[in-house]
Order: sequence, then structure tokens, then C-alpha cells
Amino acid sequence: MSTIHWTTGDTRQSARWHSESAAPLPQQIVLADDRMKADDAYRLAREGTALLWQGDFHNARHLLQAMGRRLDRTRPRSGTSPSESFHLHRRHRSHRARVLGKLLVLLDDDYRLALRRAPDVRQACREAYGPPQGPTAVSLRELLGVIGAHQWRMKGVDVPALGARIHPHYGVFAPVRGEYVDLVARAPLPPAVQRTPETSTAFETSTAFDLGTGTGVLAAVLARRGINRVVATDISPRALACARDNAHRLALADRIEVSGPGLFPEGRADLIVCNPPWLPARPTSAIEQGVYDPDSSMLHGFLTGLSAHLRPGGEGWLILSDLAEHLGLRTRRQLLDAIRAADLRVVERIDTKPRHPRTRDANDPLHTARSAETTSLWRLTAQPSPGMLTPQMRREVPAFTRITSRILLHPVK
Repeated sequence: MSTIHWTTGDTRQSARWHSESAAPLPQQIVLADDRMKADDAYRLAREGTALLWQGDFHNARHLLQAMGRRLDRTRPRSGTSPSESFHLHRRHRSHRARVLGKLLVLLDDDYRLALRRAPDVRQACREAYGPPQGPTAVSLRELLGVIGAHQWRMKGVDVPALGARIHPHYGVFAPVRGEYVDLVARAPLPPAVQRTPETSTAFETSTAFDLGTGTGVLAAVLARRGINRVVATDISPRALACARDNAHRLALADRIEVSGPGLFPEGRADLIVCNPPWLPARPTSAIEQGVYDPDSSMLHGFLTGLSAHLRPGGEGWLILSDLAEHLGLRTRRQLLDAIRAADLRVVERIDTKPRHPRTRDANDPLHTARSAETTSLWRLTAQPSPGMLTPQMRREVPAFTRITSRILLHPVK
């Protein structure tokens, strides 16, 4: 347990230090209140001094915004290449988070925030941090994220493909980009699922895996499409709890089994779906784990383990954006080589264009790449080994390989 110390008058005080982004323990702390000027706060924070706020809550938020505006004036220009622009953008965002994270607030031993005009944050903090363990200091920026996450959890996110709302927990990526959900809702189910007798209201013998389930939204879509058993996995305990919560809310707990932490569950499935983080970079916080995948480790883990977990006639669905390609972080050739190296073949690629506002924001430093982005669902099957091929299959495989090498494109409206 890390502890911060400061002095009020002649009294030395202390509190637990908590940071979801693993920010280091502040070494120098000064008290700050409504008299603190934004220029002074910005200078102290840039020098590494933490400001423990004791004034009005809303004034603290205004001060944080003022410090953010000063940081944005130092935002770097675009680099000479898309990858350089991305790394400059990430470096600036990291610096911005580090400086703004120096404005701290103190939560008491019941997570109460004892500031004028402060909201009741106790339930939000319990959801994010668990049971209280005594007075705790956190950055105001992080606390605002905790409050926002609580509001998202209470209100939920509308998912048209489900005709229902998904309720994300703190630290779990919310399904606000609906295009990837629509792809899973509309893609043709594999023959291994479709061979089930038509008289059944559900595909009673079918099993699907949803790897990296997050909120459980894709597991819910698969269950709603009639797949009788869906096993949802994740490496994050928060995501596992969130997926269970959503399965219960949607009355699908009898068909969705949440398992983990891990990537693949035991056994084999007719359909294995994976929507890995789309950018090969290191996350700096829990929520960024839904966006950044260091060295594409989850992507490669899915591809290399897929064949061993598919039933005959089954498919793996890889949902992936090509934003990394437009940013120069990964090439299409590298992706196709990874698919081939895993003894997989492409049945079809279904494309759609993102609908989120950033694609139209010309002030976004990554606007060029975002405006060109395409999100795809790759339908993959295991490449049979030569010893498994019948004479008829040996005649058909070369022709099939030639067909699929052109990749069929079916845009989703």
C-alpha cells in the first residue's frame, strides 16, 4: 500500500494513494483551494508537484479544464508519417494525463468527498474500487472518470442489434461503436451451426465462444441469434463481472457462460468470435486495454489457437479495424501472413465503415487515418492438413484457395 503525506498547519496527515493508471506516488504535495490561479497550478503540476484540493468541487473542475487548455496549446503538429503522428499524439496524451493527474482530492473512509458542492460519489467509488479501506487520495481526473462510468452503468448503452441496452462497468470498454456489433449480428452463421434441424427454435447442439467479451455484448448477440450455448471469456475480472451482469439483465444467463480469466475456454466450438483491441500499442490505463494490444498479442493468440478449438465445419470470426494499417502500425500483408501461418484460410471478409463522430472531425490529429478506416469481419476456417484431405477435397482446395484469395467484399449498410 502506498501512502501520501502532507501537512495542514502543524499537523502531518496521510492517506492511501490509489491510481488506476499506476501513476507513481506523488512526492511533493501542496494544499490548493479556490484562490489557486490556473497558471500557478499548471506550472506546479508540470514541475511534478501534486495539488491536494480543499476548495469548491466545481471550481476544481474549472481549474482542471483551464489546465487542460494550457496543455492543448502545446499539442504537437502532425509528423512526417502516419506512424510518427500517432506516436506524437500518444506522447502528448500521456503527458497531458500525467500533468492533469496532479490535481488530487481526498475521499474519506466511506468514499465521501468532503468538498463544497461535491456530489455523492460513494456508490460510484465502490463500483470502481471495491470496499473502502480508509482515507484515499485519487486524482480528480480519475474520479470524474469513475463518476462518468457510474452514470453509463446506470443508464446503459443502446444497442440496436440487440434491441436492448448494455450496461458497462468501470474499466470495461463500452460498445459505443455499433458497426462491429452489427457485423456479428448480420454475418451468415457457419454450416456447422446451420446444419441443426430446422424444427428447433434454437440451435440446440451449437456452441460459440466469445473471446475478450468485455461487456458481453457480442455473446448476447450470438445468443439472441439462436446459438444455444455461448462461452464468454476475458482476462479482466471487471469484464467478467460486467458480462455476467449483462447476461442476467438480458435474461440470457441460462445460455451465456462467463469463464476466465483467460483467452480460450476448454473444448471446441462451432463458432469462435474475437474482437481484439485494434491498435498494437501499450495501454496506459484499464479502459485503454479495449483499444491497445501490445505487439498484437491477443490477435496472434486468437489466430494461433483457433484451429485447435474449432469443431469440423466451424468458423472463427475476427472483427478488426484497419486503422492500424492507415497509421502505419501494421500492414495488411502482416495480417494475412499471420492468418496463413496459423493454417487458416479466409472464407469471406465483410466490410463496413465506422459511424463515430471522429471520422468527421478535421481537428483530430489522426483524422486522415480515421476517415479512411474500415471495420471488417473475417470469416476464417481451419486449413485441413494434407493427411486429412479426401481425393475430392484435394481437387477442390486449390480452386477454393484461388477464389478466397480475392476476398469477397459485402459492405454492411
